[in-house]
Amino acid sequence: MSEDLPDKSGHLPDTPRPRRRKVPWAASVSAGLAAAAASVLTASVEWDIPPLAKIGVTVAAAVLVGLTTWATTESAPRRRDPGGDAGGLPPDQWPPVLEHFTGRADALAELRRVAAARRRAGDLAPPLVISVYGRGGVGKSALMTRFGQELAGWFPDGRLYADLRGTVDAPVRPEEVLTGFLRALDVRLTTDPGGLEELRNLWLTWTKGRRILIGLDNAHDAEQVRPLIPNAPGCAVLVTSRSPLFLGGTYDTRLGVLSEAHGVELLARLAGGARVVDDLDAAKEIVRMCDHLPLAIGICGGRLATREQWTLREMAGRLADTRRRLDQLELAPAVESSVRASVQLSYDDCTGMQRRLLRLLSAVPAPDVPGWVAGELLDVSGLEGGDQLEALIDAQLAECSGTDQTGAMRYRLHDLVRVFAAELSGQDEPDRRRAALERVLSGYRRRAEEAAQNRWPQDWSKGGRQAGPDGQSLAGPAGQARAGDWLNAERLSLLAMVELAGRLELWELTWGLARAFCSLCHSLRAYWADWKAVAELGCAAAGRTGDARALAIALLDAAAVHGGLGLRERALEEARQALDAFTGLGETWWAARARRTIGMTLFSDGHLDPAQGYLIEAIAAFKGEDDPWWMARTQRNLAELRMAERRPEEARELLEDALRVFKSRGHRYSEAQTLRVYGEVLAAQARGEHREGDRRLAAGLFTRAGASLDRAAELFRQRGELWEEARCLRAAGEVGDPAGGPRELEQVRRAEEILAALGDSWGVARTAVSAGRALSRLGRTEEAERELRRAVEGFEELQDRWWMARSLRHLGEAHLDAGGRRAAVAPLEQARDIYRSLGNEAGLRRTLELLRRAAA
Repeated sequence: MSEDLPDKSGHLPDTPRPRRRKVPWAASVSAGLAAAAASVLTASVEWDIPPLAKIGVTVAAAVLVGLTTWATTESAPRRRDPGGDAGGLPPDQWPPVLEHFTGRADALAELRRVAAARRRAGDLAPPLVISVYGRGGVGKSALMTRFGQELAGWFPDGRLYADLRGTVDAPVRPEEVLTGFLRALDVRLTTDPGGLEELRNLWLTWTKGRRILIGLDNAHDAEQVRPLIPNAPGCAVLVTSRSPLFLGGTYDTRLGVLSEAHGVELLARLAGGARVVDDLDAAKEIVRMCDHLPLAIGICGGRLATREQWTLREMAGRLADTRRRLDQLELAPAVESSVRASVQLSYDDCTGMQRRLLRLLSAVPAPDVPGWVAGELLDVSGLEGGDQLEALIDAQLAECSGTDQTGAMRYRLHDLVRVFAAELSGQDEPDRRRAALERVLSGYRRRAEEAAQNRWPQDWSKGGRQAGPDGQSLAGPAGQARAGDWLNAERLSLLAMVELAGRLELWELTWGLARAFCSLCHSLRAYWADWKAVAELGCAAAGRTGDARALAIALLDAAAVHGGLGLRERALEEARQALDAFTGLGETWWAARARRTIGMTLFSDGHLDPAQGYLIEAIAAFKGEDDPWWMARTQRNLAELRMAERRPEEARELLEDALRVFKSRGHRYSEAQTLRVYGEVLAAQARGEHREGDRRLAAGLFTRAGASLDRAAELFRQRGELWEEARCLRAAGEVGDPAGGPRELEQVRRAEEILAALGDSWGVARTAVSAGRALSRLGRTEEAERELRRAVEGFEELQDRWWMARSLRHLGEAHLDAGGRRAAVAPLEQARDIYRSLGNEAGLRRTLELLRRAAA
């Protein structure tokens, strides 16, 4: 501890303890005689006895008064004159430190640093004023009490304390506090001192030259505190409040809730360490459901301490019911014993509009919201709504959860405050409450659709939103990147909004929100589990609307995510239903998109012949619809199919045609995607030339393939397109250049890290295939087998039998390349059986070739 701080006894080593001053006996008697003389003059008018007798009685009374004064002066503190020495024991009103005070080491260290710096400044500095603010029940009073106990030795003239709480309508007035403090300093207020100004002048006079610590707990506002701050540099004031006071010249600090570890420690101190050790998970749940609030944790600990038959799991189960949680967090209907009463105190201090906002926010299930949500709930401007949110923060009922990726401030209610506000929801008319929530849902739908259209305009209309002849989105690359940031910021809130709209049976809003969410996830290839859940909710909601077109679009969205997750049969059925609906409605553009989806689903399942039929039909339909973007994109898909058929020349021709379209119209994103596939085609041609023995031509093609893939990856990296960048890295790891083995393996590893972070389980399994093949080329067969086995398990879990077969085929090929013909047979036979069940002739043909190699 700093040398400026007191020792363990509470006193500084060089601080003399105050001594009582004795008053001479003669002085006391003289005072008595003076009082008696005055009595004689008065009594002589009324007493009817001889004068000598009167004098004798008076002298006797004087001696008695003098003796009494002397005795009293010896045994009781004497009133101090301003600037005089201490005359008796200094006042000490400081409350005791909580026995279970826990987890404030950092806060105490900071307060010590501030106090030590002020002490070094000496008498030229103003008095030290420290203001600690925070939500009710967070432990501000306990911190102030503990710190004041540490500083006791600095203030030999006493420690004064006042609880300023009062009620919101009638807080303790500063006049009352000053009167109490002056009396504690033994100032005899025998006459009316006047109003606040006169009391303050007297307070400044009596604190001048003294060293007094003043604790002001639970201050309501700054006006309540300012008159109580002395001018004496040797004094210090510790203030606690729920809101920042903005006193000026003070050290203000906000006290937050306890960490999980400190919350568990506090619970253990109260409920017993052995019980916490026995069920640490339940203890953590209790701390979480108590919102890490010391008051709530202390109440739980107190209840557990008096109920030995309760387990921590029992306590956690009681708290899990949010409708009764605040009942469990109440020992008595007082602020210091009830979370509900504590929150009520802050709630009562709010305006009517702020209270209504708090109640409405409790019905919004999002973890946090941007400021415009408050405006929609209150049906006011976004700016005014944001101001009301800031007022709730000042009242310690809400907090700012940070700035999101778009630069917007986000806000959340404290968990227990949300439960409290939900209890009061009956104060709002149901129709008015529903209208407020519908405004929020509509606001989210507008913003989600705008982001989705900026991100992927071609998903919303033929040709997409175009700025001019180049066909580029009005938002451009910057707008597309912002759309991705918006989804990252609002994903959890959007999920909550879709579910809320469904609960309210607002089916049109539910479908609209789901449609925008699916479009964003599809364009980013991210949040697969959420994408799947929302797509299914969107289908259900669209069906409830009775809108056949909406249902067909929702089915196509569902087919996209189900196909991507390997649920091909389900995806195929949904895409076919969508095609039938669009055909019946005469929606030829949407019907072409459905044909493309069917073709890609069949292709992914290894059914190449029927797949190419649908893709060729879709290309022709898009051409007829004069939509070059979708035509070129489907040509790229057909090129990938031609690659699977080992027809790289045809694939290359289709890709070069698609590249011309994307370049001429400024579609850089689509151009980068096509460059990736183009690099894969060049790599396949290079491997073919290498097998044929033309090493020089192969080397040139390997170089061009790597350059194309590097260029595509760089374009995606610049745009922040992580999923697409990972696909490029994975493709680069599959080039098969004999001179680039270690580099290719490193690229595959980087791709898997990205895909795992994005939650793309299919992509992770697919990358395990690439890693296995890269390791096989490096001669590391055992490692290659582990990776390919991992891929098989991943695809089996995803129910993707076609890629299971491919993984098994690559595993058999790896064993063959390493000379292990016997080890190759089992995986190749498994692959053969799967290909036969799928009717995949191309895969079956390749597998049989490998089995013949194994037999030879």
